[in-house]
Amino acid sequence: MAIILITGADGQLGNELKVASKNFYGYNFIFTDKDTLDITSLDQTSAFIKKAQPDWIVNCAAYNLVDKAESEPEQSILINGTAVKNITEVISGSLCRFIHVSTDYVYDGKSNVPYNENTVAAPLSAYGRSKLAGEKYALLHQGSMIIRTSWLYSSFGANFVKTILRHAAEKESLKVVFDQTGTPTYAADLAGAIMSIISGVIRNQIAMNSGIYNYSNEGVCTWYDFACEIIKEAVLTCKVYPVLTKDYPSVAERPVYSVMDKSKIKDNYSLSIPHWRTSLTKCIKLLK
Repeated sequence: MAIILITGADGQLGNELKVASKNFYGYNFIFTDKDTLDITSLDQTSAFIKKAQPDWIVNCAAYNLVDKAESEPEQSILINGTAVKNITEVISGSLCRFIHVSTDYVYDGKSNVPYNENTVAAPLSAYGRSKLAGEKYALLHQGSMIIRTSWLYSSFGANFVKTILRHAAEKESLKVVFDQTGTPTYAADLAGAIMSIISGVIRNQIAMNSGIYNYSNEGVCTWYDFACEIIKEAVLTCKVYPVLTKDYPSVAERPVYSVMDKSKIKDNYSLSIPHWRTSLTKCIKLLK
């Protein structure tokens, strides 16, 4: 029976993996959060992994406070970088497979065509730099797969969808930036993709190919488009007005374009990825 260790299980993706795991039988899942496994501690990480002896580790733990990371970069590096280094040090030389979740914020946003995995990373923020550091540590283990994702949301945790729904229920109008383009990712879809990959490899249906992969839902939109669709799906009357990023200043610089080419993960693992509007409908129904 394959043992699958999930870190950061109380986050959006971790919770969706709990849901997805119920559809996969014959595996032993170990779900941990920072209270049960502090991956920033090498000693604790080493003791836990050596006792559990996992065949797979999926690292969903992350410091994702993008603006706050600018004032506390050490904390973001500790969780997004050093913690990954701790995991790979412990599993170094073993057959344990490692899936590490990263972000579109490692890209510089200056492209006008979808980013592929061969693009040289050039993060604009402390958060993006910390996630890139984590990627480099993950790749020190030969059995590592990095999945870069974007604009993650879910019925669990705090995210853009829930924020828009909350504000739209309280206000007559909202202002949302329309000059940042990317693709929303429903965490449930990403969780399903991860489990499909793990199951396929375990059952010898597909080969595990280490390296970097992009994953988001299909389609493209701006944050403004996304907000409009959320309000439409929720049948709310709040008006949404487009604004420029310069009129909605934030501490950390965001990539203005972070659409990702997902050909590699689709081709390698025979994945069919839903359009973001289709997945948003599912999430809104759950939230209702």
